[in-house]
Amino acid sequence: MDTSEPNCVRPRGAALALAIGLAAVPLLAACGSASAHTPAAGSSAISASCADIGAILSDGPDPDADPVGYAEAQIKPLRAIKTADPALRTAISNLATAYAGVYSSNGQSAAATKAVASASRKVSAICPGATS
Repeated sequence: MDTSEPNCVRPRGAALALAIGLAAVPLLAACGSASAHTPAAGSSAISASCADIGAILSDGPDPDADPVGYAEAQIKPLRAIKTADPALRTAISNLATAYAGVYSSNGQSAAATKAVASASRKVSAICPGATS
């Protein structure tokens, strides 16, 4: 009886398992990275856009005293921001649209107010501190 055969099978099986495991790593890494938007570290264009957002949102009437006037004051300046980052561009557009809803409803739409809160969170996820 030849005892070398089991030794030959094991290395091939281990090699196959290793190859499959290594092939799965890039796939799993790609899935994990697609779940959240993280701008490139040190991206000056994104940093500049985030600074613009913060400056715009800090101007205008007091949002607590005049929420409709505050919303109106944000729409045009937010829409004027240009950024190459698609996720940030979408977040800014959604925030401007949400403020337009508050303005057009004269502050009476709970849905518009919720939309502002949701859009603000999305902008803050990309630009921490810009909406606070």
